[in-house]
Amino acid sequence: MEIISYAIIGLLIVISPGADFVLVFKNSVSNGRKAGLMTGLGIGLGICIHITYSILGISHLLSHNEVIFSMIKYAGAAYLIYLGITGLFSAKLEIDIENEKPISNSAKKYFAQGFLCNTLNPKTMLFFLSVFSQLVSPESDNNSFFVLMCGLYITLLHVAWFCLLALVITSSKASTFFQKFGRKINQVCGAGLVTFGIMLFTTD
Repeated sequence: MEIISYAIIGLLIVISPGADFVLVFKNSVSNGRKAGLMTGLGIGLGICIHITYSILGISHLLSHNEVIFSMIKYAGAAYLIYLGITGLFSAKLEIDIENEKPISNSAKKYFAQGFLCNTLNPKTMLFFLSVFSQLVSPESDNNSFFVLMCGLYITLLHVAWFCLLALVITSSKASTFFQKFGRKINQVCGAGLVTFGIMLFTTD
């Protein structure tokens, strides 16, 4: 029953709209499929960071040290606002699925955006503090294999979901719509990221 519950919770936390969703959407629409996929992979690596500190017991420290948690919270909020502002002032969007230019020079950029957006997101941190960290707490019967499998599951779930999102958004049918309303959508996404950042600044 514990496995089923964790699987359902993991699925819900992945598909619920948030800053990661908005960033993948924005990068996919603005810069094409490969940019969205790299952003999704970066988010997956960010999840690995949360899993690592949970397993190592750092989650216990963060949950009892308001200064450290506040520093991460405000750093994440500032980064989301920065990403949002760049989206608000972006140029008109153009998506060319068939002749998409290589983004080898920019791949690291989109990967880093996804990584930082997820790693510095206090909501994701709280999820692991409240749920995942229970699997590695001293009070629980710690099963290393089970914990690692749970971590692998939640990481692959994030990567699969956001890469699928990038593929759907940049499909030929969807691209026609985004070519027409691309800039407005990008600005809405930018406003969404700024809103998420402000909410993090103002909530306890």
